[in-house]
Amino acid sequence: MTTQNQDASEKVTLDEVLQATQAVTKRFGDEYFTKMDKVEGYPHEYIKALMDAGLHTVMIPAKYGGMGLGLREACVIVEEMHRSGGIGSMIHGQMFMMGILARHGSDDQKRKILEEVVAGRVRLQSFSLTEPNAGTDTSAMTTKGVKEGNEWVITGQKLWTSRFDHTDAFMVFARTSPPKDPAKAYQGISAFLVDKRQVDPKQYTSRKIDVMFNHHTYEVFYDGMRIPESSLIGEEGKGFKYLMDGLNAERIIIASEAIGDGRWFVEKAVNYAKERVLFGRPIGANQGVQFPIALGYAHLEAADALRWKAAEKFDRNEPCGGEANIAKMLAADASWELANVCMQTHGGFGLAREYHIERKFRDTRVFQIAPISPNMVLNYVSQHVLGLPRSY
Repeated sequence: MTTQNQDASEKVTLDEVLQATQAVTKRFGDEYFTKMDKVEGYPHEYIKALMDAGLHTVMIPAKYGGMGLGLREACVIVEEMHRSGGIGSMIHGQMFMMGILARHGSDDQKRKILEEVVAGRVRLQSFSLTEPNAGTDTSAMTTKGVKEGNEWVITGQKLWTSRFDHTDAFMVFARTSPPKDPAKAYQGISAFLVDKRQVDPKQYTSRKIDVMFNHHTYEVFYDGMRIPESSLIGEEGKGFKYLMDGLNAERIIIASEAIGDGRWFVEKAVNYAKERVLFGRPIGANQGVQFPIALGYAHLEAADALRWKAAEKFDRNEPCGGEANIAKMLAADASWELANVCMQTHGGFGLAREYHIERKFRDTRVFQIAPISPNMVLNYVSQHVLGLPRSY
């Protein structure tokens, strides 16, 4: 593939990104992911193939060896990963974290980590933010970051730190000072880039959380974890600002994954409705079968349009919080609607693992909850888009 290191006339197109992704995904179909799901395996071969193709570098600036492309291209990659029957979570964190690092990290951090990521020597896959007693209310986090000499000492507990046992570096958020203004509780939160290979493993403990689908996510206890002062991303106390910048990208990437799932469900439902014959004709000839598929498809297309609008605004560095949140909610709703439609279209066969639908059904359910719930999206839209009083 070409990159921004070349002339603008040779810049990688969306179609080229899609083709490069399909060259990988066609080697890892439904059977591969069903096998991984059955044994709760980590898809090392799949990730290696994606990294060998350079797809994990899509949002890394060209001067560090990456593709130097934008969120639109990242969306193409993860959508295709889900449309082909797989999952994008194994590299999506790396994508939006690249954005945070590229926009707010120091030159030294970018040099040391981004170039290593591009070379495939470092996996930056984990984002340690959520806490048991804080959840969506990030301002209530209790994980502390204390400066001692030329080190930061991190102490606290995090949940849903995905891929923690399979990463070489990660981002962690901690409170380093109380808010100067009590009304602005998000002040005083800082972001850190941690090279896990240089941390004493006795200073943290991880425990895999057993969930309903094959997602490797962990509870992590930081027991006075010492990291260099150079681990701080940007300015102390401004981590929440950087987080919001990165989470807009995350919302849009998640929307793309849900859209990919939706397209998988549409394809499966349509093909089965054409092939399954009952009472002398394909079941797809019945409006009771075809209308739910068509309605779900319509909702998916609407989500798709807003997803692209959000991604384009993000790439232009324009405010896109409203579009990003709404796109995530609509895409998650459409994929879940189509998951139910696909299951219902297949009837009893939808429950059989050989059809793969029950696996995808479980996979796509998470988008109704994470990384943000529909209610929190509506809270955001009510307050920040419509100007209504804060309700929470």
